[in-house]
Amino acid sequence: MKVGFVSAILPDLPLKQVATFAAEAGFDTVELMCWPKGRAERRYAGVTHVDVSGFDHAAARRVGETMAEAGVTISGLGYYPNPLAPDQAEAEVCIGHIKQVILAAELLRVGVVNTFIGRDWTRSVDDNWPRFMAVWPPLVRFAEDHGVRIAIENCPMAFTDDEWPGGKNLAHSPAIWRRMFEAVPSGNFGLNYDPSHMIWQQMDYLKPLREFKDRLFHIHAKDVRLDRQRLDDVGIMATPLSFHTPKLPGLGEVDWGRFFSVLTDVGYDGAVCIEVEDRAYEGPLEKRKRALAQSGRYLRQFVP
Repeated sequence: MKVGFVSAILPDLPLKQVATFAAEAGFDTVELMCWPKGRAERRYAGVTHVDVSGFDHAAARRVGETMAEAGVTISGLGYYPNPLAPDQAEAEVCIGHIKQVILAAELLRVGVVNTFIGRDWTRSVDDNWPRFMAVWPPLVRFAEDHGVRIAIENCPMAFTDDEWPGGKNLAHSPAIWRRMFEAVPSGNFGLNYDPSHMIWQQMDYLKPLREFKDRLFHIHAKDVRLDRQRLDDVGIMATPLSFHTPKLPGLGEVDWGRFFSVLTDVGYDGAVCIEVEDRAYEGPLEKRKRALAQSGRYLRQFVP
């Protein structure tokens, strides 16, 4: 098992400095963000540590050399848009860029692309399903053809008013994952699992590790603190940020000892990448670096 981090928290550093910091802080691996260059559409988006536009063998060699010099691997390439957006033009841009990320992963021999399923947040799961079936079987076949696995993060993306009520990522619950994997039974289609999203949805975050053990391609390590008094006041129909706060691993409600105990039981030996979205640790670069280093020290006690 390798401990790493998601590069989105270091948008102000170029790739070489991200890799150097990772090595100096004792990390094994990094999930590198691959958003198209330009304005970020939301918090933690729009970060480009690998520009996949026009990515070729020479670009892959440069990225590979940078990471090899630091002695740090790439756990996966990350891009988290809405490929089922109701605006067809927006969706097509997202789908096209996911394909570019897949091609870059092939050239880098990374093997994993982390992303979202997407969703029209104003419509039900059933009403979104025809779009899922139109978009995702071909995308997964494309990934298969290029030797890349697609790992879907289980974040509902329902935090803000413009994402409410359904959220912008269909793949937020075990019932939907079962339906997805039955519809697209490819061995190249799996999960980038984040336990924190299960907690604020009031779900068991350990049980899916057993049921979906063969679909665990990548792990995000993020914690969460629930404000029970606030939840009692606003209820689960409120936007989630009304009653929960993302935290660094060890500062929330995930029992990381139990989590890693089950991970090892099911034979997971891939990457566990810290995702910093704890606003108490945002701000200056050095503060964000300390957040990563603190989280890394905490998680290593559980890693074989």
